[in-house]
Amino acid sequence: MGVEEIPTATEEQTNPENPPNDDDTEEGEIVGEEDSSIKKSAEIPLQQHPLEHSWTFWFDNLSAKSKQAAWGSSMRSIYTFATVEEFWSVFNNIRQPSQLAVGTDLYCFKYKIEPKWEDPVCSNGGNWTATFPTKGRSDKYWLYTLLAMIGEQFDHGDEICGAVVNVRGRQERISLWTKNASNEAAQLSIGKQWKKFIDHNDNIGFIFHEDAKLFDKNAKSKYTI
Repeated sequence: MGVEEIPTATEEQTNPENPPNDDDTEEGEIVGEEDSSIKKSAEIPLQQHPLEHSWTFWFDNLSAKSKQAAWGSSMRSIYTFATVEEFWSVFNNIRQPSQLAVGTDLYCFKYKIEPKWEDPVCSNGGNWTATFPTKGRSDKYWLYTLLAMIGEQFDHGDEICGAVVNVRGRQERISLWTKNASNEAAQLSIGKQWKKFIDHNDNIGFIFHEDAKLFDKNAKSKYTI
């Protein structure tokens, strides 16, 4: 013969047949299921939107190192992000090109690709470069470039290595690095799309990394748009 369970005081208070007495509720207090639903919604984590590739921000300040130091020796990675939310969290907390000191280079490259000519992925590549003679003009173009890259807007997105903004005394430059410089069709497509994405009307040129290593500042553009 079973034993009948006697409900406890707590069970009686939460039984739907015995709702709380409104007279005992303070003004503005939320009772019943509404309070539970609010707590549950507050506990739901924000949805993350993953990117197709992870990307890393890098920083270098050429003016801060000695002339004897090797190029890239002072370069350091800042943060690697893999979602839209992480990108904005980082971007909104780092300085824009117009706020950076002269001599600064700020990079954003695909994860595990170092922004150096010697990197195996970059060694046979080159870069498109847009120049902005007025300080502060590159801010929006830098943002548009980043959004186009991480948003996979290029038809030849697999060719993209990353981008860099160079802050110099008389100008600012943004360069878009690619993998295979000799693939003329892909490079021209990237260059045309980049100009369209950032709404830039001036001519841009593409220089092979190999030429840049040989001729430094005297290297000539192989493609121009």
